[in-house]
Amino acid sequence: MRKERELRRSRITVIGEGLTERWYFEHLRSIKGYRYDCKPRFFAHQSYEEMMKLIDWVLQNEGIAVCVCDADITRDNEERRKKLLEMKANYAKETRVLICDSMPSIEFWFLIHYINTRRYYKDSDVVSKVLRKFITGYEKNGPFLEKQNWVAEMSTDARQSDACKRAALLGPQNESYSEIYKAIALFAETVLKNN
Repeated sequence: MRKERELRRSRITVIGEGLTERWYFEHLRSIKGYRYDCKPRFFAHQSYEEMMKLIDWVLQNEGIAVCVCDADITRDNEERRKKLLEMKANYAKETRVLICDSMPSIEFWFLIHYINTRRYYKDSDVVSKVLRKFITGYEKNGPFLEKQNWVAEMSTDARQSDACKRAALLGPQNESYSEIYKAIALFAETVLKNN
């Protein structure tokens, strides 16, 4: 019961790596009525060390940290792979931290809203090319990302539910995966508890 009250009181803060994540989570919050902080300063090209500092700041302020990052760089960069694993290990027992990485990138999360795939994708450019079959004109730039309609079309209840189910079945043992479904479950749970 105490943990439930803490979860209800605690503020969720989403921390991400870039513009794509920032705009996706800002639009999603507006569309779905989710309750979390999504401040531009939490979305920048940053190292895992910088992300951990932000996570620690959220924890010190008695919040819940949802850290969203792409894992593609860890395929070819052993040091970055070790840092991601270190970050996951550091917070593995912390119930107020969710690390939601995607391999190769958040675009894989977007793609599984439309198709069920276990295919290996080398990087975000390859996923983006396939994604354009479903999201006309998809680009990783401000003018496109700032428009809410691409997230609204992707995040219907049925599509989002399908994406969550698909992601849960994949898991990080696959060559392409996304853990963002865990954040979606947390957001939905928080909305239910606050209503």
